[in-house]
Amino acid sequence: MSHSSLPQRMARNVPTELLRSFVAIVEAGSMAQATETIFLTQSALSLQMKRLEDVLQQKLFRRDGRKLVLTPAGEELVAYARQLLALNDRIMHKLGHVSEPEPITIGMVQDFADTLLPDVLARFRLEHPRCRLTVRVGGSAELLEMFDRSRLDIVLCLGQHGDRPNATWRIVGHDRMAWLGDPSTLDQPEIPLVLLEPPCRFREAALRTLAKARRDYRIVLETPHLPAMRAGVRSGLGASCRTRRFAAAEGLSILPPGILPEVPEIETILVQRNGLPDAAVDLAQLLEQAAADQ
Repeated sequence: MSHSSLPQRMARNVPTELLRSFVAIVEAGSMAQATETIFLTQSALSLQMKRLEDVLQQKLFRRDGRKLVLTPAGEELVAYARQLLALNDRIMHKLGHVSEPEPITIGMVQDFADTLLPDVLARFRLEHPRCRLTVRVGGSAELLEMFDRSRLDIVLCLGQHGDRPNATWRIVGHDRMAWLGDPSTLDQPEIPLVLLEPPCRFREAALRTLAKARRDYRIVLETPHLPAMRAGVRSGLGASCRTRRFAAAEGLSILPPGILPEVPEIETILVQRNGLPDAAVDLAQLLEQAAADQ
């Protein structure tokens, strides 16, 4: 008996990557269109379909002019292939090793890092336990600059906004600025001030308010760092301007009304990159809700 007369042994398994390409071709309508979703060249897809036909020992496509048309075997395979791929994807989702997702990068001012962030992170972890986060705390101008350089996905800042390409922003809350310090150190002809270096919206508001009220002042401490500013206020060097939320979180005294002219409200702004994954969108919504509640 010759080898050619022996029945050819059939494969026991159908590779899922071949079935995935097969379904992509069917759904796209052609191999050329399928290349846009399956990310293989047309020649590679053609070789895959040849291999699938060899595995099944069935013709799956026939030519009708310039079109590819499914054979009866191909039409029968479509339903089976979709069921098998759906089951494969469920197994991988439930039991497979999932690669570490890209971190979601957040920027926020200290006022929020010390107050609303812990609760937001606890709620976010319940919904997205595998997500990795990178949090940057800094001034609003610094954070927005990082956002513009694609270093941050979401920014929660104070008093600054503006149209940005591929991003959306919205006002999510308001807070009244407050003067912080010890009243006993302010009974001087010139108000001693402890301020952050520019750019800083609180510095601008403090100086503008005092100038408008014709109150003399002198800057006794200037720093780019919040801990140093906080130390200056706590030690009684002078007064500073920040949000009431910040004062409560840091245990700093708010000056009673009338000692210094009233400073204005400041807006809380959420800036969010367009096209973020679902987990990042959920995180932005949690930040928005937390900012609105405080």
